[in-house]
Amino acid sequence: MIRTMITATNTMGQLQNQLDIIGNNLANSSTHGFKSSQASFQEMLYQQYNNDAADRAPRQSPLGIRYGVGAKIAQTQMNWKLGAIQETERQLDFAFTTPKQYFNVLMPGENGEETVYTRQGSFYISPVQDGQLMLVNDDGYPVADENGRPITFGDDVASYTVKQGGVLQIQNNDGSTQTINLGVTSMERPDLMEHISGTYLGLPRNMANLGVTEQDILTNLQGQDREQIGMMNGALEGSNVNYEKEMTDLITVQRSYQFNARSVTLADQMLGLINGIR
Repeated sequence: MIRTMITATNTMGQLQNQLDIIGNNLANSSTHGFKSSQASFQEMLYQQYNNDAADRAPRQSPLGIRYGVGAKIAQTQMNWKLGAIQETERQLDFAFTTPKQYFNVLMPGENGEETVYTRQGSFYISPVQDGQLMLVNDDGYPVADENGRPITFGDDVASYTVKQGGVLQIQNNDGSTQTINLGVTSMERPDLMEHISGTYLGLPRNMANLGVTEQDILTNLQGQDREQIGMMNGALEGSNVNYEKEMTDLITVQRSYQFNARSVTLADQMLGLINGIR
């Protein structure tokens, strides 16, 4: 009976983690640029119990019995498919039309500003000093150019457009133009990235243990590589969360959780009967 309880509680703890993943997906179903995650399970270790060597009775079932100890989450994978493109006709809204490409954003970290990556392309203008403006995202973090520096320009701006290759073209009121290459990174091994919050991803902190380097995971698109960039102006990429699928998975996980909780209750009742006999 104790083994039954341990097996059920092991699985219940992992099911709770899956509920958290599904809840996070549903909470971000309307977040622009959000990518849903999905957990896959695998069985935990088994213990083999063999028949008594003196037992020679003919059997139709396999000899012995294997006791499992529950299931666990084997891995959590992110769905990298494109979300629906929503046209906004706003000049500072940008949407990627190619998967696994991300804007570079500078976020405060433990060691100063760190580069993080997001597909949420709703940008704004923030004044800095001396008649200069800075391009920031909706959380106020600076957007980086291809060299990892914050994007700044003069405040005499008439319009913004994005050209092929992720080139931001700024039209000034005096007719002059300025072009800036937006920082865009392609993720070669995106499943190794660490989810920070919302739509932000960062490099894993244990790269040495994983046996990889930053170059193995990311490619900063510069030079001729910028021709790979697919970007659309006046639009935003919606979340790729499949609401119907998430609700179906939620019901399935809840039923599994209830089944394992019922197993604990039954095991407790059987232990009570045994103790009562004594």
